Amino acid sequence: MVQIVVVGGGPAGMMAAGQAAKTGAKVVLLERNSRLGKKLAITGKGRGNITNAADIEDMIRQYPGNRSFLYGPLYRFTNEDLRRFFRDLGVATVIERGGRVFPESQRAQDIVAALEKFLINHNVKIKKESRVTALLMNGSSVQGVKCNGEIVPADAVIIATGGVSYPATGSTGDGYTLAKQAGHTIVTPQPALVPLETKERWVRDVTGVALKNVRAKLYVNEQLVAEEFGEMLFTHYGISGPIILTISRQAVMALSQGKQVQVKLNLKPALTAEQLDARLLRDFNKNIRKQFKNSLNDLLPQRLIGTMIKLSQIPPETPVNQITKEQRQAMLKALTELTLHIKSVRPLSEAIVTAGGVAVTEIQPTTMASKLVTGLYFAGEIIDIDGNTGGYNLQAAFSTGFVAGISAAKQE
Repeated sequence: MVQIVVVGGGPAGMMAAGQAAKTGAKVVLLERNSRLGKKLAITGKGRGNITNAADIEDMIRQYPGNRSFLYGPLYRFTNEDLRRFFRDLGVATVIERGGRVFPESQRAQDIVAALEKFLINHNVKIKKESRVTALLMNGSSVQGVKCNGEIVPADAVIIATGGVSYPATGSTGDGYTLAKQAGHTIVTPQPALVPLETKERWVRDVTGVALKNVRAKLYVNEQLVAEEFGEMLFTHYGISGPIILTISRQAVMALSQGKQVQVKLNLKPALTAEQLDARLLRDFNKNIRKQFKNSLNDLLPQRLIGTMIKLSQIPPETPVNQITKEQRQAMLKALTELTLHIKSVRPLSEAIVTAGGVAVTEIQPTTMASKLVTGLYFAGEIIDIDGNTGGYNLQAAFSTGFVAGISAAKQE
């Protein structure tokens, strides 16, 4: 019987361990935390956005980081396969806006529990609070690992330790050390899906204001490079939320190259300039006897009104019936081209996903096997792959874990 060690008890590691055991291998899962799936349990704000309902071709386009590498894994274990997998374990799923798939219970912890059930059902030996510090090698073949100072022999080792985002959940880069020991190249880790810090200090005044149906455009050296429509959030340091996280990867790259980065927000993208002007005039006519500062309650969230008035440079006490066409145009520009200058991104430790990791050119995409070391496999975020927000990164973790587990058990 093939003896397999899986390093890392996140989504990729649990899937790999369970599939390897189901295929007939004897499996030991080593997790450095006191519980499995610590990071998985907080995904989707604790609701567990495990995948997306997009068709596979559309899904693959959502991976800016080495998308072609994922063709094999995503077709071998699809989003529908994943939903069926959890349904068979008693966890029904639902599709929400943007194709995002969540457990029907809205509890990410139910996903973790189902995976643990899967491991137990197939007799995976789980060892928590177990930190792997070295691979055991015999020439170009793996022989096991060193864990908590003890030797754990194995015919195959699957490294699924994640990246370096959210280190409090155990993603501290241990897997990179193991991969380097085996001779693998590590593409420098950078934050992906990360909030952006702005030069504008007024964002502090609107911290916590969340907006829906907003269009964000990312400009690099005044050239439009990306845009997204959806939800965003103002923070004390800048901006975050789904659409900001999605465009953040290109912001990271541009800032690292010393380029100027701006984000322009259209708070009313459903309206043309003419329609928005007409809407503003209707609001002014409705509040014709009021001051400007008291005329925008139907147009904007209350906490955003004061800031938008300042940005329009219209004196707040100006009677509505005295606002000029030029002043109205200034307000329209503030609403549709709210410009933020990006000075930096939040630390890698705050990123949802890590870009970078083990170079995909050194991994066989059909098996997740190392091209350098016999018996060594990789799965999940430790690989240099990353996707947009919306369930894509977890699907990649589950798919690569599935392939790695089965391949290692068969010694493919």
